[in-house]
Amino acid sequence: MIGHQLGGRYEVIERVGGGGMALVYKAQDLLLNRNVAIKVLRQQFVHDEEFIRRFRREAQSAASLSHPNVVSIYDVGQEDDVHYIVMEYVEGKNLNEIIKERAPLQVDEAVRIASQIADALDHAHHNQIIHRDIKPHNILIGRNGRVKVTDFGIARAVTSTTITQTGSVVGSVHYFSPEHAKGIVTGEKSDLYSLGIVLYQMLTGQLPFLGESPISVALKHLQEEFDEPRKFNPLIPQSVENVILKSMRKNPQERYQSAKEMQNDLETCLLPERRNESKVDFPDEDDIDQTRVMPAIKPEPRGVMSTGTLPVMDTDVGVTAADEGKSKTKKWKKPTLIISMTILLLIAMVAVVWYVRGMLVVPEVKVPNVVNQTEEKARQMLEEAGLVVSNEVIREYMENVEPGIVFDQSRDEGDVVKKGSEVQLSVGAEKTMVKMIDVKSDPYADAVKKLTALGLKEDQIKRKEEFSNEIPSGSVISQTPGVNEEFDPETVEIELTVSKGTETVKMPDLKNHTRSEAEQMLKEKGLVLGQVQEESSYTVDEGKVTQQWPVEAGAEVSPGDKITIFISTGYPPEALQYPFNINVSPKEANKNSKIRITYEDARGKNQEWGTRTINSAQTLTIPLVLAPNENGAVSVYRDGKFLDTYVVSYSEAKNGTVNVPSIDPEQDTQAPPANNPEPGNGDNGNVDPGGEGEPESTPADGEEDDEEGDTSAMKTDKGPGKHKEDKKKGVINASGRP
Repeated sequence: MIGHQLGGRYEVIERVGGGGMALVYKAQDLLLNRNVAIKVLRQQFVHDEEFIRRFRREAQSAASLSHPNVVSIYDVGQEDDVHYIVMEYVEGKNLNEIIKERAPLQVDEAVRIASQIADALDHAHHNQIIHRDIKPHNILIGRNGRVKVTDFGIARAVTSTTITQTGSVVGSVHYFSPEHAKGIVTGEKSDLYSLGIVLYQMLTGQLPFLGESPISVALKHLQEEFDEPRKFNPLIPQSVENVILKSMRKNPQERYQSAKEMQNDLETCLLPERRNESKVDFPDEDDIDQTRVMPAIKPEPRGVMSTGTLPVMDTDVGVTAADEGKSKTKKWKKPTLIISMTILLLIAMVAVVWYVRGMLVVPEVKVPNVVNQTEEKARQMLEEAGLVVSNEVIREYMENVEPGIVFDQSRDEGDVVKKGSEVQLSVGAEKTMVKMIDVKSDPYADAVKKLTALGLKEDQIKRKEEFSNEIPSGSVISQTPGVNEEFDPETVEIELTVSKGTETVKMPDLKNHTRSEAEQMLKEKGLVLGQVQEESSYTVDEGKVTQQWPVEAGAEVSPGDKITIFISTGYPPEALQYPFNINVSPKEANKNSKIRITYEDARGKNQEWGTRTINSAQTLTIPLVLAPNENGAVSVYRDGKFLDTYVVSYSEAKNGTVNVPSIDPEQDTQAPPANNPEPGNGDNGNVDPGGEGEPESTPADGEEDDEEGDTSAMKTDKGPGKHKEDKKKGVINASGRP
């Protein structure tokens, strides 16, 4: 078994114990990652169907117990011929080992252990479960001192096949109650009798009844009185001995009426005012179960009359007839008395034998079939047959079985059993509903583990995802059904809403928008306008956003975040607005030529001034905005061909020393400047012939088809020819004003 996985879930680690019926292993629950104890039925019992059925049924009954002093049962299963029960694993020793190591125990320790056992029995009895096998072997003491009672109900599964098992049955018979030894129905008070023996053994280190065989020990439980525990251990207070004497009365009516009553007595027996109380006294009533001691028959001494006086000797030699008659009468009286007493003694012996045989030999009866009967009718039929219905009725939902109808019985129809034997009924009940546990805020994987532990399958659990600002990503936000809501585990579909984390939105582009427009755009995305700061700008009109912080446009941002914006105050104080003039002429006098002007300045590169049709020499004015570290440049095209580029430096413009260039009619075409677009491919910027420097309407299609493409070089004969990239450039109108 070591290393084997039972049920694909429990990995067996080591063997930790065993008894006549089962072996106990320590195992790891791979699903819940915890240690468990697994009790495995011995192989010699795997073909005893009655034993297996009771083994599983009683384990299921014990699983209904939930108490800190009861070992919890987690699971019952079968794998091939292996029948097993999975239960709580307790680190520690059983009470039998502790008694062997250091008995007699301290009085307060023994009383504390017995009190916890009584508490566990009280819980079991309230759930209609009788242990029937209370003994030190079934009492576990954890490392923290907590007492755990185990094997609830398992002893009831013992059949005739186990009577020869060494240790288990022999060990158990020392703790049998008298009614248990008789083979009649046992109840709660039988457990209290056994607990009294356990307390007796803890305080004295020995058992109250010993014998050469289980039968002889059982008869001593029925007939003999035990030595009082203070005879072996004078340190036992009288109040504690009284608890033992009362719990071990042969007549169940004279014992404690409940485990709770015994527990209360144990909890107070060590109080100073009780330690030296009077010895408990029980009424000396005739007990039919008690063996009677018959008085011995003593023959009268010779020469003594029945009256107790010596006979008077007759001095006369002769004897009268009356005297002779009297002598004969006396001779007959003695044999008659002896014979009579012998007969009476024989009758008494026969009566005792008949009585003992009546206790030990019980007539047999046949078990009737009560399946498909109502519970009330089934009880009536079993009682009429001389059988007893177990108080532990199994009530569970069965498909196609009406509530209150018997669907199984622990003994099959026609079985021959002892009169007074117990029959357990399985009765249909309403379908059991399960209460939904709380898995909110748990990681999804942990929530699934908890739900499958309730018996649900993973395909019954559906996942739905939502954003959440409160619950971390991957954890459960909500669940359906809700907490404590009842559901059918076979048909339910669980929906878990899982957090996707904080919801994010894309940051809008606020640049070149007014403050009010930017604030509205942020509001639509669930964002908040933070600080508003001002800065000068060559490229962004006054009153519009120049930049946003800390998130650029298009980045993911969480709703509710604050965004800072910068608003343009216009050109900086050092900016120089300079009107650059240039003289242009048509290619041929009195004939139309199209003059196209592009420029660059502090506002950006490759800006279109426009196109103007001329037939005579004219002066065109191009408004430039110059910065101390930025030169301006103006490029001229005529009839689609590049003519020249003129550089305007900040210092020349400020000092007024800029020369006015002229475009002659026959001027040769120069190499086109770099970064200038092909004429006709840029922004339309045609100049109105009637206005100085004002753009005219867009020319008709095809008017500029002969213009050449992008220029690749720039003339730099006036001022520095180096062009630096500035901030992102905006678009301005032909007048040069933002």
